[in-house]
Amino acid sequence: MKILLVEDDLALSDVTAFTLRRAGFAVTIAHNGVTAIELWEQSQPALVLLDLNLPKKDGLAVCRHIRTHGATPIIILSVRNSDETIVEALELGADDYIVKPYSTTQLVARVRAVLRRAGITPTAGPLQAADLTLDRARHEVQRPGRAAVRLTPLEVRLLEALMLNAGQVLPADTLISTVWGPDGGDRTMLKQLVYRLRAKLEGEGGEGVMIENVPGVGYTLGK
Repeated sequence: MKILLVEDDLALSDVTAFTLRRAGFAVTIAHNGVTAIELWEQSQPALVLLDLNLPKKDGLAVCRHIRTHGATPIIILSVRNSDETIVEALELGADDYIVKPYSTTQLVARVRAVLRRAGITPTAGPLQAADLTLDRARHEVQRPGRAAVRLTPLEVRLLEALMLNAGQVLPADTLISTVWGPDGGDRTMLKQLVYRLRAKLEGEGGEGVMIENVPGVGYTLGK
């Protein structure tokens, strides 16, 4: 299910997109209002997450355009917390308004709630990257021509993070926080988990090493 995230803060947009992808959504990002309208018209997402302080065209103008031409649910994400701004956004057609900073857990819950109210049921289907297909519900991963392999919950979280960011190097600390939480793991545990997951993906033949260690940085899954 596609979500259009409109946010000019690059670091925040990356964190938010990562959170949404982990929750099973496909995310497209726009960093200004003009691009936001273009991507909305091209991709017709299920929902739009919209900042207000945007270059080229502000968020209220983007909200007005979308609501004039369609019924896509819109959630405003903004540091503006005055009653006047919130009321204006809601009267323009926004479905919800979240003031920054916000909890990512709450954000995902609000996204799902707005989608339910719109009669749209979010689903977390299989995740695909490289030549892997990860069934998160069944905790299974499959490669072409091979039987599905069962994974542990920790292995699923690690592989999910790598697949969602295929081709990018994820820092070790980011992976540790994603898999175990901020205080639950360390680099030795991550190294052991990567070793076990890599062995399952390669199988008995030891072919196709896809999880690569980037010394001093972290790990990446080749596309």
